[in-house]
Amino acid sequence: MTKSAEGFTRIAREVFAPIYPVIAEQVLAWSGIQEGFALDLGSGPGLLAAALAEKSSLSVIALDTDPAMARIARETAAGYTDRIIPVTGDVHCMPIRDSSVSLIVSRGSIYFWRDRPQAFREIERVLRPGGAAFVGGSFGTSALRDEIFREMRRRNPDWDRDVARRSGWATPGVLRRELAASGVVSSRVREEEAGLWVEIRKV
Repeated sequence: MTKSAEGFTRIAREVFAPIYPVIAEQVLAWSGIQEGFALDLGSGPGLLAAALAEKSSLSVIALDTDPAMARIARETAAGYTDRIIPVTGDVHCMPIRDSSVSLIVSRGSIYFWRDRPQAFREIERVLRPGGAAFVGGSFGTSALRDEIFREMRRRNPDWDRDVARRSGWATPGVLRRELAASGVVSSRVREEEAGLWVEIRKV
C-alpha cells in the first residue's frame, strides 16, 4: 500500500466514515434507483460503495486511479464481495461500456479531475437511459460537516485553507460553465447547506 493511500484510508475510516451511509441514502432517494449497476468514481477505500451495496440491491463498481485503492476496496467489500467490483481506471476515459450504469456517485473526487467537461461527457456516456449521476463534495448533513471540520482542524492546521482552495476550483458558477461546455443534455448544480452536487441524468 502506498503511503498516500494508507493516509487517505485512515482519514476516511476515522473521520469521514459517518457521511457515507447518509450520502448513500440521499442519492438512492433522489434517483429512485435500487437495482442494476452503480459506479462510485474516485472510490478510495470503498466506503461509499459499501454503503450503497448495504442500502440497495445495486452491484457497485468502485473505480479509482490508484491500484492500491482497489486492493483496499476489496478489504472494505468483504461482506459484499459478490456486489462490489474494484476497478482501476480514469474518470476521463472509463473502462465501462456505453449505457451500462444506472447510478453514478462521487464524493470529493470532482475537485481533482483535470478536465471536468470530459469527465461529465464520460458520465453521460456510461449512464443508461433513465440513469442518474450525483458527483460533488457534500458532507451529508450540516451537523456532520461541522463535526468533520472540528476534527480535521485538530489534525491539520491548514484544513480551512485547503478546503477553500479546493472549493475555489469548483464553485457553482465554474461547474455550470463546465457543464455547458461538456454538452451533456440534462444537468444541474444542486447547492445545499452540507455541500453541492452536480446532477446529470441520461434522457
